[in-house]
Amino acid sequence: MSENVSYFTNGREIGYCYKEALGVIASLLKRVGETLSFQEEYIFWKLAHHFISEQEYRIVQLSKEHNEIWLEKLENKQAQVIRLLRYNLDWSNWMQKDIALTAENGERIRRQLGRSNMNVMNVYVSAFPPVDDYEFRINEPFLHPNKSKTKVQSVLVDLANYRHGLEKLSSIVNNQVAFTINESYSENEIDEIKLAALSIASNKTNEEKSIFNQGKPFFTYVFMVIQVAVFLLMEWVGSSTDTSTLIKYGAKFNPLILEGEWWRFITPVFLHIGFMHLLMNTMSLYFLGMAVEQIYGKARFLIIYLIAGFGGSLASFLLSPSLSAGASGAIFGLFGSLLYFGVIYPKLFFRTMGYNILIILGINLVFGFSMPGIDNAGHIGGLIAGFLATGIVHFPKKKRLGLQLLFLIITIVSFTGLLQYGFSEPGKLLDKQSALVMAQEYINQEEYDQARDVLIDYSEADEASAEVYFLLSYAEINLGELKQAKDHLHEAIKLKKDFHEAYFNLALIYIDENNLQEAKNQIEQAVELNPDQKDYQNLLQEIMKLMNN
Repeated sequence: MSENVSYFTNGREIGYCYKEALGVIASLLKRVGETLSFQEEYIFWKLAHHFISEQEYRIVQLSKEHNEIWLEKLENKQAQVIRLLRYNLDWSNWMQKDIALTAENGERIRRQLGRSNMNVMNVYVSAFPPVDDYEFRINEPFLHPNKSKTKVQSVLVDLANYRHGLEKLSSIVNNQVAFTINESYSENEIDEIKLAALSIASNKTNEEKSIFNQGKPFFTYVFMVIQVAVFLLMEWVGSSTDTSTLIKYGAKFNPLILEGEWWRFITPVFLHIGFMHLLMNTMSLYFLGMAVEQIYGKARFLIIYLIAGFGGSLASFLLSPSLSAGASGAIFGLFGSLLYFGVIYPKLFFRTMGYNILIILGINLVFGFSMPGIDNAGHIGGLIAGFLATGIVHFPKKKRLGLQLLFLIITIVSFTGLLQYGFSEPGKLLDKQSALVMAQEYINQEEYDQARDVLIDYSEADEASAEVYFLLSYAEINLGELKQAKDHLHEAIKLKKDFHEAYFNLALIYIDENNLQEAKNQIEQAVELNPDQKDYQNLLQEIMKLMNN
């Protein structure tokens, strides 16, 4: 029993001495660490300064103790995120847990940014490496369990082998990271490089914020109010889907533009055909207009929007003879202004809005080409014009006179050349449908001679339709040209056997010629085709009475 007690007592003494020795060693190591800490801090902030100033990484997070920094640069596929940690490592199992935690944070960042994968470079700055075997922990990348979408490559930069660590960093980021360190540094030297790194990061952040904050939106709201007010006015006086109302209030209509109504290159921007058309364009104007006006300011936004609207109407004038209206061309011009932003600031563009803008623009273009009745010419024309207009005005407080002059010359030459082409080739800008619409408008205004002049050329063409002959005959009837009207009505019936309105008008002409039998034949055809039409029934009865008398 006494031997056992003696053994236990000796064991306690040995354990106590061992702990005391470890405490002394730890105290000595702590003092060494304090002596070397400024070297660690120098390496830490030198790395931060290098990545921020030379490789243009951005600070995502900085710990309160200023011993951990998360940096981000999505354009660098090899290391989209860099995590710097200044920490005196002891055991490698702590390092392994920390790497796993870093992978979790990297995966969280990946999901927030919507990236398909994320490469994180995890850099430890330490006075000494871990006391046990650690190389296998960092030789191979650590893969996050979530389908390996996030990968963490760890690098150790310790004082004894810091050059080797810098070489490994250089190989990962494909950019040389190299510097030498002194035996000691003063607090002022550390503060100087620390302040330089943080100042550069802060200045870059403020500069980027200033690009997106050139003023509060104003004209975005003005244009929204105008287009809603015009829509309500058209609904009040008629209908926003009525052709006559649209033409009256300034829709793009090639025949009238060719007659000199040049303002129809601008007025269509404020008109919309139906409530859904208004709703979609107003929502698009709100979201895009807010962004563009905040980037370029009020005056530049106004110029971009109006030039884009003009360019969209001009393209539609040249490539689409149909009547059209809507702010779509101007709104696509706002897309063009954001694309210009992407050309001048590509990194900032793709880091903030770029991918979303390209996806939305692509969807709109595909949708436009796949759906009938959409004026794609106006969309593409507005997109190009918006890009050119933005090149003319450029960014606030950032003049580039040579580039702006080049864009101005390109825009003037392009617009002038396209206008000259359009007005010199009017026949290519009109189609049968436009002629019919124009003729109907003249008839509504009782300008029958002008309606006849519009239709006469189409009546002699191979593509003449029953509708062309019918409207032409109506104008001729009102002009007293009954023989020509009768011939054209027969042509209409040849092309469209069930054209009951043509039979009715023919019956009236034959009554005027006192040819009651032929009038009876024609009206009977009309009644047979449309027995519910009371005017046809009444005319047939009147003809029968005349024949009986």
